[in-house]
Amino acid sequence: MFTGLPGLRNDRTMYCVSQLPKPTISKPSTTLLLVTFLLLQHRSLSGCHGSESAEKLFTTLMDRYNSLIRPVANVTDMLNVTFGLSISQLIDIDERNQIMTTSMWVKQKWNDYQLTWNPDQFDGLTLIHIPVHMLWMPDILLYNNADGPYDVQFMTNALVYSDGVVHWVPPAIYKSSCKIDIEFFPFDEQKCTMKFGSWTYGGGVLDLVIMDEYVGQEDYWENGEWDIVESPVKRNAVKYPCCEEIFVDVTFTFVLHRKSLFYIVTLVIPCLLISFLTMLVFYLPSDACEKITLSISILLALIVFLLLISEIIPPTSTSLPLIGRYMLFTMSLVTLSIIATVIVINVHFRSSKTHIMPNWVRKVFIDTLPKFLHMERPPKTYSLAQERLNKRNMKGSEEGHSNGYYDKRFMKSAAKYMVNTITPSLLEEIEGREQTNKGYQECSSELPIEYREAIRSLQFITNHLKAEDAEDDSSEDWKYVALVIDRCLLWIFLIVCVVGTCSILMNSRVMWEGPNEHNTPPLTKPILVERIAYSEYSV
Repeated sequence: MFTGLPGLRNDRTMYCVSQLPKPTISKPSTTLLLVTFLLLQHRSLSGCHGSESAEKLFTTLMDRYNSLIRPVANVTDMLNVTFGLSISQLIDIDERNQIMTTSMWVKQKWNDYQLTWNPDQFDGLTLIHIPVHMLWMPDILLYNNADGPYDVQFMTNALVYSDGVVHWVPPAIYKSSCKIDIEFFPFDEQKCTMKFGSWTYGGGVLDLVIMDEYVGQEDYWENGEWDIVESPVKRNAVKYPCCEEIFVDVTFTFVLHRKSLFYIVTLVIPCLLISFLTMLVFYLPSDACEKITLSISILLALIVFLLLISEIIPPTSTSLPLIGRYMLFTMSLVTLSIIATVIVINVHFRSSKTHIMPNWVRKVFIDTLPKFLHMERPPKTYSLAQERLNKRNMKGSEEGHSNGYYDKRFMKSAAKYMVNTITPSLLEEIEGREQTNKGYQECSSELPIEYREAIRSLQFITNHLKAEDAEDDSSEDWKYVALVIDRCLLWIFLIVCVVGTCSILMNSRVMWEGPNEHNTPPLTKPILVERIAYSEYSV
């Protein structure tokens, strides 16, 4: 039996019999050898001419060919190299190290006058595949290489045509340096360039010609974070300080837009919620004694969130990212809300014993601002006076029992009775007769001692109740002033937060770009001609 025998096809590019590997014979058989010999003779007579022509052409082209010499007839002749790129995959954008990793097809085409032939002399062959390391090839490198090799590492075959055109399209993975601008992160636009040029040949002997107007994306696999919206190509002639010659390069620019959905969910929305939580501080009543706690909790949450963001955005001092500016804005709001809350709480717990309310405070915060803020102060009613009286009685009872003794002024039976049984109507009656106190004082000398003590006790009680009412009214006024200040700060912070959020987050130019902002070329994807599964394949 024969083993290792390659399958033969009846075309012009098959190997002839002399190039086939020698078969291995396991058992001698005269009939089998005769059948095999006739079969090989038939195949060789019909398909050996193609391989012989290719071998003859290859030998003719490589005879006396020097791959180290620039392929021009005269030394002064210009050699034009057509250069282009086709991106296969945008692998990664390393924002911290500012490196763009791409998978490319490097398209190069030039004319080699030594590789021309007449197709009629070689059975009509117009194309031959030759390993590129056997040919001269331009030393085109990636100038802004950041890591890894500068040139193509995988040496594929080059397509050589009968008119001397050499077409070479090797695959390569490049790591190019890219300046990352995070000013509008996460709604940012990046422009990364790849600069290719000859390393030793100047513009006088080797010229680069742009193959396509844009970077090809025929076999491009879309990236999950970035969109390529534009990829223009430019040819530059640059004179470097080191050399007198002018060097030509081809620069490919990739205009990238970040897909911001992930960052909107993980960064922007939490920042918005934290900033709007600041408004609740001014809606919380001061009597709850939790306003400062809420403000400090929001500030701590913001600081912890800022520490998490620092691990995502690149650490650069050239510009402050948009999300960083918004977090500083939110932190400033929270800090100001803490200061304002301290002031409001201070105003809320003021009384006539500690502060005297100025007239301008009463006029502005009690008479004027509540009308604009649609705030109505409830009027003083009988139920309010009764509630105040009950609080006063409860307070007096607690003070008496807690101290273990009563004040001398309240030790008298009449005073104790009046304090515990006085009603708002009786208080009004006492206040109405206030003008006649002098008459009572004049005639009190004629009354008995018990009556005079009772009258003095009633006068003391009346004055004491008036002082308490005045103190309560003053405390209620200060509390109402604090409530008005809270309401003003609520509207002020709400307006500032909304305006600041819109002005900062909507400042990115990417968010206002129209559909025709960039000149995006139409893409022509490969067409699937045939697909055969392994189970459907038949030998």
